[in-house]
Amino acid sequence: MAIHIQRREFIVTLGSAVVWPLAARAQQSAMPVIGFLSDGRPAQPLISALREGLAAAGYVDGRNLKVEYRWANNQEEQLPALAAEIAGLHVSVIVAFGPVVAFAAKQATGTIPIVIAGGIDPVTYGLVASLNRPGGNITGVTYILNELAGKRFDLLCEMVPEANTIGYLSGGARRFAEEVTNIRAAARALGRQIIVLEASRDGEIEAAFARLVQLGAGALIVGVAPYLLYNSDKVLLEAARHKIPAIYYTRLWAFRGGLMSYGANVLDLFRQVGVDYVARILKGANPADLPVQQPTKFELVINRRTAQALGLTIPSALLARADEVIE
Repeated sequence: MAIHIQRREFIVTLGSAVVWPLAARAQQSAMPVIGFLSDGRPAQPLISALREGLAAAGYVDGRNLKVEYRWANNQEEQLPALAAEIAGLHVSVIVAFGPVVAFAAKQATGTIPIVIAGGIDPVTYGLVASLNRPGGNITGVTYILNELAGKRFDLLCEMVPEANTIGYLSGGARRFAEEVTNIRAAARALGRQIIVLEASRDGEIEAAFARLVQLGAGALIVGVAPYLLYNSDKVLLEAARHKIPAIYYTRLWAFRGGLMSYGANVLDLFRQVGVDYVARILKGANPADLPVQQPTKFELVINRRTAQALGLTIPSALLARADEVIE
């Protein structure tokens, strides 16, 4: 009887040894799923850029990859539930667009790789141990948006030298307080007055522009904030209606009618998220070993048509430094 039991156990074990590799191969060949989480509304340019990066590495959404999108529609309180929902799908990677999104994803899982795409220093905010060796399950790209606020202020003053009072439109989030600090320092250095206004809910964008006009602001810096980005149509409309020259932090604004922008090319960085991070993790890379990358190039984009509509003459020195001029 003992011999019979041992033989049966041997047969079962052998059968398992045969079945396990087959099951493993089947699991490996299954279409991978990644999650995309944002605190805003669907933004097609960002989605397209991410897909381009994935395609460059051989992954095509709907063919050999599936992407599960979740949008909080500017309601940050929904992020924890949405992050938990994505983590519950057992995705292979989570792409987290924005600082608050990154924190929500981190709370939802400590094992699923998270690729962040945001404008904050992930070391300062405790998301990674260091840029070169992130450790844990989080890596990605940082846009260095807030740190460039002083440079945007200088460029705007060069474009509109007669503007002694300049507005700063904030998304109302405390995490962008450093941008306000940088702008105030730049204003003091040039002897300009700064008006800080917030807009993070319906109706506040229109109210902020009305207030700017009332206080005699001659120009505007639009802050780094998801709410403002996802309501860019409204911001651009108000700037045009009140004829307020404004500078923005990414070319997306300038190409849609904004006067000028200075910052990293966010679309290029989203392509980088796809090809350098998500694709590599899908192929077996450990996020802890993938350094967080920062942009090495910042571009100045000027919309000449908008300048003409505002009655502005673009200084020749500024034109010479522009990376692109929209005619």
